[in-house]
Amino acid sequence: MGVIGLRIRRLRTALTALGIAIGIAAMVAVVGISSSSKADLIAEIDALGTDLLRVAPGRTMFGEDVTLPEQARGMAGRIGPVTVTAGITGVDATARRTDAVDSSITSGIQVLASDLGTLAATGAELTDGRFLDAASEDVPTVVLGAKAAQRLGIRSLDGNPRVYIGGGWFAVIGILDDVPLAPELDSAALIGYPIAEELFETTRSPSTLYVRTTPEQVENVRAVLARSIRPDAPSEVDVSRPSDALEARAKTDEALQTLLLGLGGVALVVGGVGITNVMVISVLERRNEIGVRRALGAKRLHIAGQFLAEAGMLATLGGIAGVSLGAGVTAAYARSQGWLVDVPVSALAGGAAAALAVGLVAGVSPAIRAARLDPADALRV
Repeated sequence: MGVIGLRIRRLRTALTALGIAIGIAAMVAVVGISSSSKADLIAEIDALGTDLLRVAPGRTMFGEDVTLPEQARGMAGRIGPVTVTAGITGVDATARRTDAVDSSITSGIQVLASDLGTLAATGAELTDGRFLDAASEDVPTVVLGAKAAQRLGIRSLDGNPRVYIGGGWFAVIGILDDVPLAPELDSAALIGYPIAEELFETTRSPSTLYVRTTPEQVENVRAVLARSIRPDAPSEVDVSRPSDALEARAKTDEALQTLLLGLGGVALVVGGVGITNVMVISVLERRNEIGVRRALGAKRLHIAGQFLAEAGMLATLGGIAGVSLGAGVTAAYARSQGWLVDVPVSALAGGAAAALAVGLVAGVSPAIRAARLDPADALRV
């Protein structure tokens, strides 16, 4: 009887189910998109590794800038679990595509002197060309970060592109891909320390030192790294783990997910109110039917069960449609962002269960109202 009641009023059934479907779809999509983003972020962290530490000079107790000693690489390298150390130092020069532009225009590109091990230390990869080596660090060659290459209009090494740095031409020998654990390299032009010292009097004191360790010893190395580099003033050395920023982003996504789930819940409640309204109208329209069934021997429990079943099936239809729609939206958005698609089974089951629960709760009042109708009064209308 409950199924027949819904089939007779198909348009009303579809529109009411749509209200539930929108709420469930919103909730499933929020959970799915957040979960997909987090899964992709965790996969990225696992691929990049959590064993990289970043060392930078801090400040004195009087707020004055300090520098790291040139021997910082060797001091850090003597710590047992450390596997790779590499430093970069800012160069007092600008990088431009042409010498016809004012030297004060930098396009946001920083020139950095780099150790040969920077690629291995940061986990960076090349999209084209090669990195600095023993042969190229002594001559005017440069490796561009992803954003630096984009700003200079260099997409590949075809045509042997050159960059004008500090009054001289440098041949571009490589272009880096994005470096999530060292984003400062994305907007940088990297040259060798020997040529930087020769042309710009750059010292080997690193402005940033990258330290790779064995994964299980990261925290132990982190605890002694500042004291190893500056035994006289360890408080003037800042040690951080770049992967912490990515993990913090994952936690931020979880907080945002809670907020969006609340908004989806509001939509679901609105859908529940819609079911209540439709069921109340249905009771008023079907008073004769209720009266006839009561006159033929149907008990109040039967009448209440019929209308409650209609409300439950109506919500279940909306829930199934909402779960399907939410999963589809999640998959489409995740693929458009290049993420892993991860829709938790708990979100799908929870969405369908929530829809059924809302439908049953919304149908209680109309079902009780239908069950309480007096047969004589119902047939008199």
